[in-house]
Amino acid sequence: MNEFKKGDAVEWNTPQGTTKGKIVKKHTQPTKIKNHKVAASKDSPEYEVKSESTGNVAAHKPESLKKDS
Repeated sequence: MNEFKKGDAVEWNTPQGTTKGKIVKKHTQPTKIKNHKVAASKDSPEYEVKSESTGNVAAHKPESLKKDS
């Protein structure tokens, strides 16, 4: 599993292409981000990521992220 820490630069795929951003926080408990449920747990964490291009924040599973080179 990919491990990231706050401030890491990452990228992920979207229908519009590759997007870049930074890790804001690792979630290990269920939470909400902008009224969207995030089903995170210790066994299945999700990362809160802020998009570089839009400034939007969303949760992503570690396998969908990779470190930005």
